[in-house]
Amino acid sequence: MSRRLLVLRPAPGATVTAARVHAAGLHPILLPLFTIAPLAWSPPPGRFDALLLTSANAVRHAGDGLAALRDLPVIAVGTATAEAAQAARLTVIATGDTDGAAALRIAQARGYHRILRLTADRPTPLAGIVDVAVYTTVAIDHPPGAVAAARGAIALLHSSRAAERFRTLLDSAAIDPADVRVAALSAKVADAAGAGWRDVVVAATRNDAALVAAAATRAIDR
Repeated sequence: MSRRLLVLRPAPGATVTAARVHAAGLHPILLPLFTIAPLAWSPPPGRFDALLLTSANAVRHAGDGLAALRDLPVIAVGTATAEAAQAARLTVIATGDTDGAAALRIAQARGYHRILRLTADRPTPLAGIVDVAVYTTVAIDHPPGAVAAARGAIALLHSSRAAERFRTLLDSAAIDPADVRVAALSAKVADAAGAGWRDVVVAATRNDAALVAAAATRAIDR
């Protein structure tokens, strides 16, 4: 049986994922690929009619500047982002379950066209919106001995950037992807991880609970 799941996302989300893995009767191994740090920012000039949030990290790290945007309706990507926005006393009017582009289409279909997105410092480009970077991600370098825990385990991939970073670490440690299973949050994330894995499974919906559930279905060697 392959009961070890690598939790690669940064804190505080890693703690939530690890708890879900425990609840599924599996063993989490925390190996964060990035740390998250806030950036200095201020709301840009101009009038906006909606706020697009594609990550809960944008809410967690926006700080005091978020108060100036509290009157804007929010379109969120994923339940975790929506919950973080609601906890920050923002009004979520729609939650998309795929990506920022799909959420943007939801916003535009509802008549919102002056849209502000709070995001990381290297976001996936979206046409027709204004981006403000409120946080940055910093890669963590792990020694080959730590990365060796991936052999025979199932790696949980929450983002395309994490998928690419994980593959780079395996290559540096001379670990064959054929010795590793992966569970990806979406098909896009799975594509970013590349080919050659022992097994790949994609979450039924784009949230952490579905990702852990998908990994659990592959926790027994076949």
